[in-house]
Amino acid sequence: MDLMRAARLHIPSHTLTIEEVPKPAPGPGQVLIAVAAAGVCMSDVHLIDGTLGRPPHLQGDTVTIGHEIAGTIVELGPDVIQFQEGQRVVLQAGDVKNGQLHTRGVDFDGGWAEYALAAVESVFPLPDSLPFEQAAIVPDAVSTPWDAIVRTAAIKPGEAVGVWGVGGLGAHAVQLLRAVGAFPIIAVDPTPGARRRALDLGADLALDSADPAFREQVLAVTKGRALNAAFDFAGVSAVHEQALTVLAPEGRLILVGLSGRPLVVHDSTMFSYLKHEIRGHFGTELDAVPKLVDLAAGGRLDFSRSITDVLPLEKAGVAVERLQTKEGDPLRLILKP
Repeated sequence: MDLMRAARLHIPSHTLTIEEVPKPAPGPGQVLIAVAAAGVCMSDVHLIDGTLGRPPHLQGDTVTIGHEIAGTIVELGPDVIQFQEGQRVVLQAGDVKNGQLHTRGVDFDGGWAEYALAAVESVFPLPDSLPFEQAAIVPDAVSTPWDAIVRTAAIKPGEAVGVWGVGGLGAHAVQLLRAVGAFPIIAVDPTPGARRRALDLGADLALDSADPAFREQVLAVTKGRALNAAFDFAGVSAVHEQALTVLAPEGRLILVGLSGRPLVVHDSTMFSYLKHEIRGHFGTELDAVPKLVDLAAGGRLDFSRSITDVLPLEKAGVAVERLQTKEGDPLRLILKP
């Protein structure tokens, strides 16, 4: 039996270990990928620490973690004709099974491993011009804010937008909001390094959420109009409260960061009077990843500044700790088997 190395998470004990496990074989409608790069996401951290709870579709108690994956096809399932061995590809962050979306590295084995299985519907060709490390983060780190912006929030050119939390998702949201013509773009983060990064990526203003003059600065840069939309990429209750205080009439608050905590509207009368909306967002539609790959390959988007560091698979625990403690202010860390 062929074996491979994989980072395995034992859900009940929150234990992550590098183990030797059987190398999978592709079945009908599947391909086997030799993983070249796998992203480390805050949702991986929250899965490990138990914040996200037990995966709803996971069979058993252990899973190979990782949902951001790029690599090369090394084996085709018996009926697969649309791909070929040796082809560079990037994987969607999930597969549809029995009509339901199952998240890779959560509900079934993911890409913190030497090899990963994928249904052909979730596999997209990758041009040679886009490095594996940059391509790997497109599913989720880029595609999730993209869908939150263009689908859930339906941002229009010229709309004033706030981005709370300039980490892996929020930093890309700043770039994407600029690409779709939002103005002004206000980034909000308590970390000085994150605020500097936001300005480098195209934010028009970067504010500390604890600034006593926060509301006044938002109103000043929007010429008194306040925000048409506010994105919470942090998953923090205080963000919801603050964002609602600077939303314009009919403004919408988009919840992207996951917290598992109650959502509270303190002034329901004002919320109704201003016709505010709160919209939840999760994941991405299937067409987002190939569209974003094309935009990057065509020079419309640049992810070269997104990769903070590349670590070997054996350092998966170190990568998780660095992301959790924000050591070195990482934007995205990549594991390389």
